[in-house]
Amino acid sequence: MKIVVQVRLLPDAAQAPALESALRAVNEAANLVSAVAFDRHVFREYALRKQVYGSLKDRGLGAQAAQQVIKKTCNAYKTLRATIQAGNLGAPGSKRRVKAESKPIAFRPDAAQPYDDRCLSWQLDTRTVSIWTTSGRLRGVRFACSADALRTLALYRHGESDLVSRDGRWFLMATCDVPEAGQYEPDGFLGIDLGIANIATTSDGEIMSGRMVNRYRRRQLSLRRKLQAKGTKSAKRLLKKRARKEARFARDINHCIAKKIVTEAERTSRGIALEDLTGIRDRVRLRKPQRVTLSSWAFAQLGSFIAYKALRAGVPAVYVDPAWTSRTCADCGHADKRNRVSQARFTCRGCGVVAHADRNASRNIAARGQVAWDAGRESRAPAPARNGQGLDAAASITASDALAASSALRAELVDSKQNTCPPPRIWRISTKTKTRCSCRAASKRSPGCGRVKRGRARRGPGRYSRLSG
Repeated sequence: MKIVVQVRLLPDAAQAPALESALRAVNEAANLVSAVAFDRHVFREYALRKQVYGSLKDRGLGAQAAQQVIKKTCNAYKTLRATIQAGNLGAPGSKRRVKAESKPIAFRPDAAQPYDDRCLSWQLDTRTVSIWTTSGRLRGVRFACSADALRTLALYRHGESDLVSRDGRWFLMATCDVPEAGQYEPDGFLGIDLGIANIATTSDGEIMSGRMVNRYRRRQLSLRRKLQAKGTKSAKRLLKKRARKEARFARDINHCIAKKIVTEAERTSRGIALEDLTGIRDRVRLRKPQRVTLSSWAFAQLGSFIAYKALRAGVPAVYVDPAWTSRTCADCGHADKRNRVSQARFTCRGCGVVAHADRNASRNIAARGQVAWDAGRESRAPAPARNGQGLDAAASITASDALAASSALRAELVDSKQNTCPPPRIWRISTKTKTRCSCRAASKRSPGCGRVKRGRARRGPGRYSRLSG
């Protein structure tokens, strides 16, 4: 797996201006390349190199730096095209999409610049780097990082490193290819319910409250309003200084929560079940005072932190459908909208159980995680024998092999007129799978087919969705 190690550069008074001028030069060149690519509709790296490589060399860029500028521009257009195809900029003709497609991509003067091993070399023993600039190669530029980051750089650094300027400070983002730990067979799953009032709630009953984060966000929002209303130069300087401070605070909290969850799952040899909340902001409509809270909810960041930490530790992680997890009783399975009495209170209308709403939801997520893991597990059953031929009992077959074998076997039985019942239909009900006989007449019903009386499909948590048959 690939992770990014961040180290801070500590250039002296003579080295910092050289880094700044180099970063501005490569981004000006990137804007030039972007304009050429947009005007001539040339977005492939090889074709674009033929048209702009000479002009980049004339601007004073080195050969490898010019190659990196062209590659950086092509990657930017590739990302824009993928964003448009995913629908993240709206439907065709929308204001955001038209604005993105009507002009070339522009790079900030201090935008990050990738460096490969020809432009950047690391001296880990002395904690210095040698880096290319337009003023020549700078040698002996010191950097600072933790001992764990230094060990990761020494063992697993592979690929490019990005030079980043942020609020007058310099950083290098190094890509490291860390080997993944082998996943173990989980003994159950730890369900994680994500929320705003409570950032994360585990099926063990532990609640990571979001009270501190929400209070901090409200305080930062109040300060920003006061500074923006002030409008003076000192207020604008303070706003710029405090930029991204709230994001750093929330990211640190999410890192701590993710590490705690993965450590607990690894200690108990369990997997992690998470909610798939993709597109929740598009599905939910809230009042205006609540929109800021929903937009600042960093559930995707927390999920990605848990996912990569679990992958690095070898902990199995699955995503499940979050529908009706907060309104279904984890004890009896009764689902009703009225079960969710309030944000924190759950009262089952079927069995009368009273529980914390997020804890109840996390138990449902844990159960769905086990079902999802079992459904994706490789089949170890032997293939059905036909004409004295079959697989060894120790051989394994995949789901597609089993489906093909069952189809062929069913065809043989139909030909020999031994089948008295058509193949069943498979229905999925939330996390359960039911088999129903498709025969209509009782005389054609095979023994033990378990036909259920037909009726209208229920709405809500038990809504049927046909898979096959």
